[in-house]
Amino acid sequence: MFSHIMVGANDVAASKAFYDALFASVGGKPAITDDMGRLIYMHDGALFMVTKPIDGEPACHANGGTIGFAMASPEQTDAWHAAGIAAGGTACEDAPGVREASFGKLYLAYLRDPAGNKLCGLHRMA
Repeated sequence: MFSHIMVGANDVAASKAFYDALFASVGGKPAITDDMGRLIYMHDGALFMVTKPIDGEPACHANGGTIGFAMASPEQTDAWHAAGIAAGGTACEDAPGVREASFGKLYLAYLRDPAGNKLCGLHRMA
C-alpha cells in the first residue's frame, strides 16, 4: 500500500546511527545518503527516508502518529526494540509483548527515535 515514509530530523547523524542499528537488527542495510543529505533505507521495493525539513523549520514528531514495521517473529521484534534503545531511542507505551486486538493477537514493541517519532515493531501472531 505504501511506496515510502519520510520523517523529519534535526540531527541527521544521530538519526542515521539510530536507524542503521535498528534496521541492521532485522537484516537491513545502512542508509544511502542522497545529494540532498536525506537518508534512504530500501527494502522490498519500499523506502523509509529521513530528512531535515525542506522548509527550514525544526522537525517535530506527529502527535498521535505511529510508523509500524512488520517483524517476522517476537524474537525479531525484541531484537529490533533492543537495538533501537542501544542506539539512542527511547521505549514508550507498554513493554514489548502480546496484545489482543479485535483482528487477532499482535506482538508489539514501541520506540521513539532521536527526533521523537513514534515507531512500532509488529508481529502478527498465528
